[in-house]
Amino acid sequence: MIHVRGWLTGLQQRIVEAVSEVDGKPFRADAWKKEPGEPLQGEGVTMILEEGNVFERAGCGFSHVRGSKLPPSATQHRPELVGAAFEAMGVSLVFHPRNPFAPTVHMNVRMLAALPEGAPPVYWFGGGMDLTPYYGYEEDAVHFHTVCRDSLQRFGEDKYPRFKAWCDDYFFLKHRNEPRGIGGIFFDDHFEDGFDRSFALLQSVGDHFLAAYLPILQRRKGLPYTPHDRDWQLLRRGRYVEFNLVWDRGTHFGLQSGGRTESILMSMPPHARWAYQHAPEPGSREAELLERYLVRREWV
Repeated sequence: MIHVRGWLTGLQQRIVEAVSEVDGKPFRADAWKKEPGEPLQGEGVTMILEEGNVFERAGCGFSHVRGSKLPPSATQHRPELVGAAFEAMGVSLVFHPRNPFAPTVHMNVRMLAALPEGAPPVYWFGGGMDLTPYYGYEEDAVHFHTVCRDSLQRFGEDKYPRFKAWCDDYFFLKHRNEPRGIGGIFFDDHFEDGFDRSFALLQSVGDHFLAAYLPILQRRKGLPYTPHDRDWQLLRRGRYVEFNLVWDRGTHFGLQSGGRTESILMSMPPHARWAYQHAPEPGSREAELLERYLVRREWV
């Protein structure tokens, strides 16, 4: 698994360097290691940029952890692995731009090995990327999904439709009956093509991230905006917080397994708000986001 770790740390570095160049402010590296006696062992590096020129918060973390017992969030679809030891490593990022017209983006690529006693290891890969705009742009949605599709093309024509639908299903706020954003791709428990090809698929997803996001960011980061636009952005960020805390399996896995709280919650936006029964004005761009973009549809 050394080669998996090497690729993950290299991916983190490439993404951080590219995003820092766009922002003009460097990330701060926060290396951490779990203390002996804690339920989870391992180490990682959280790269964090706060109050930048383009980003209010941008976090990109690498972690490599080991535990004596898989948490419930990892075994809900694999009851035969309940109680097994495990090893997990991955890169996870969430970028929250300052400009309301620039979307929030999330990407995660990870590998998990379950280590059942007296049996061979069980491996699987997971991850994906998804986009959460606050104002809708057709060209941005088409571009993002086109790159997501291209990242999976050589692994079979079925992959993008499957992983796109999986993303639509997963990043959905059931208590609000609405999608978190315009989706992208998502996959979990993936090992159907064997280790080498499944890892290659993971690599392709991670390697396509910058091409999927940076052109959109460059188009939107300098657009003028009003306090009204900013207020809408903060309201929609509240939905982002709700999903991460209530529904996200990655957040639950980290907290249930005794992970590092600061690194797990780096995905939270630095500013968000809630309003009771808020509804946008009919015909407004805010209403357009809900009616045309935060709906299940095919983009490419």
